[in-house]
Formats: sequence, structure tokens, C-alpha cells
Amino acid sequence: MPKNKIEDLRNHLFATLEALQDEDKPMEVDRAKTIADVAQVIVNSAKIEVDFIRATGRSQGTGFIPEERLLNGG
Repeated sequence: MPKNKIEDLRNHLFATLEALQDEDKPMEVDRAKTIADVAQVIVNSAKIEVDFIRATGRSQGTGFIPEERLLNGG
């Protein structure tokens, strides 16, 4: 099972939003864009995994997306 899950990605993205809004020490916009770009690559790979599972009829993926979400369509 992978160490990081979709919930972890969401938490990191929300932390990035909070850091951008920090009035005392906001995150640099370039850093936030890099985080968003990497997150998009992760999301795209998860979409490919879901497509593969649907196409092959496999019952499980890597664990990044909880199995019950895969089975229930997201």
C-alpha cells in the first residue's frame, strides 16, 4: 500500500491555499504553482489507474484511492 493517499494530497493542497493567504508570510506564487502542477500529475495518474481498473475488471488499484471509492465510482 502506498504511503500517501488522495486525502493526503487534498490536505497538502488546502495547506498550500492557507499558506498563500497568510498575511504575515504568504507562500511564493511560483512555489504554489509548482505544488499545483505536481498535484495535477498525481491526479492524472490516479485517473489512468481508475480507467485501467475499469477496463480490465480488476478489483483493486495501488491504494492511493481507497478501494471503496473505486468500486463506487469515486
